[in-house]
Amino acid sequence: MIFNKEKTLKDEIINIGKKLHELRLVVARSGNLSCRIDENNVFVTATGTCLGSLTQDEVIKVDLGASTQDPRLTSEFPLHSQIYKNFPNRVIIHCHPTLVNAYFAVCPELKALTFETKLYLGNIPVVEQDTPAITRLEPVIEALKMSNLVVIKNHGVVAIADKFSDALYLIEALEEAVKVAATARLFKKDILDDLDKALKENFDQDNAYLMFSKEHIQAIVDLVNKDELIAKKGVELDLTVNLAIKLDGQDKVYKFVFEKGRITKLEFDEDAPFVISAPTDIWEAVFHGKLDSFVATMQGKMKLKGEMGKLSRWYVPFSRLFELFKQVKIK
Repeated sequence: MIFNKEKTLKDEIINIGKKLHELRLVVARSGNLSCRIDENNVFVTATGTCLGSLTQDEVIKVDLGASTQDPRLTSEFPLHSQIYKNFPNRVIIHCHPTLVNAYFAVCPELKALTFETKLYLGNIPVVEQDTPAITRLEPVIEALKMSNLVVIKNHGVVAIADKFSDALYLIEALEEAVKVAATARLFKKDILDDLDKALKENFDQDNAYLMFSKEHIQAIVDLVNKDELIAKKGVELDLTVNLAIKLDGQDKVYKFVFEKGRITKLEFDEDAPFVISAPTDIWEAVFHGKLDSFVATMQGKMKLKGEMGKLSRWYVPFSRLFELFKQVKIK
């Protein structure tokens, strides 16, 4: 039974390697893959292998706690090891997509031109390294807390997930987003300079609030009820629904009662068709504007009770709501 399980996992790695090569997301002997076998052991591709033509022998079994390891281990294994020690995710893809590398070599951040990019990717963290292999691990680990996909400038990407297909989809989506941004510049070079200008308004506020205090949430409600975009879209899309936000571990819940885009009541229970919950560090990242709520929910960093498909009906006004979150300063 154990042998069959391990062979199946090796086959998964071999198949995703072929897929990455077919999509030209890896070339020659670049990139590496790994997956969990159990709590203490992982499979990882050996150094110098071509991911497009892996064999069973080129997928190495590694004990995360062992003091000595197989000499065939990739130089990126310390990164894989630290990720498994810090996250519950089951698989890791590290590869060097051509367009992504080119784009982030000259642009500091992703210009999101489609709804799909904003929903599935959001603000992609970009981490700098000083060496050909990833040796500064802590910035990568911190970035992965905010997104399941991280760009390593001049080097490639790292994606984590519970299935290889999900990690691959993130990388494919980023490569496509970069392709769209590059194509848009061919049509109108200056369009990217003012992109999303309306969503980057800077509200000057003197007060800072304790996160998830009643005063903090009320300040958000006040901004929402003054916002022209939410008011307009609230009527157009009949934004009449209850949405609750919850701080895990501290029993703090606030329910926004929307009627055609206006919050008419603020209640303190989670009896709502949609409840978004997360621990303190994730909510801090959201309120500081480092993490998009929709993306965090899609990647499992925030939990959603309710159907994302139904919530997406109000994507525009709720995206604006989440933008307003970061306009209210927290202590």
